[in-house]
Amino acid sequence: MQSLGRRYVAHVNGSYHRTDTLWEGRYRSTILDSDGYVLTCHRYIEANPLRAHMVSNAADYPWSSFRHNALGESDPLLTAHPIYAGLGPTPEARRNTYRALFEDRLDEELVASIRDATQRSWVPGSERFRSQIAAMHGRRAVEPPRRGRPPKPKLITPEAEIPLPL
Repeated sequence: MQSLGRRYVAHVNGSYHRTDTLWEGRYRSTILDSDGYVLTCHRYIEANPLRAHMVSNAADYPWSSFRHNALGESDPLLTAHPIYAGLGPTPEARRNTYRALFEDRLDEELVASIRDATQRSWVPGSERFRSQIAAMHGRRAVEPPRRGRPPKPKLITPEAEIPLPL
């Protein structure tokens, strides 16, 4: 992604006689527990223009896959994810189900969790999924560390171990 980004920026800058960067920061990504998070991330991404008050309806944002997924607008750049394909037996049923996902806003805690995971390369998803990824990669950094100082160990005194008579 870094190489692609560099070449694209050079192309755009050369084509438009400019020298600035195109993006706010570096490319960031995280691995997803697809069964539980793909559609949640679709909602997160496609609702970003709504949260930023750029549009009043997700379908009004022209650089989104919402119109393809929810309204059936053709887009040769998109391929349906198997989780999306499982939303219904027909294209119309899938679109109806997809639109229904956007009737409720995402919980702010979930939005913060997705942002945090992406920014820090932590793995969102179930505990089972995070454990699998940690074991596969031999690293603990699949979830955020506990904040603050570690708790002090409890000291056990000999008196505390002796049961008192009733």
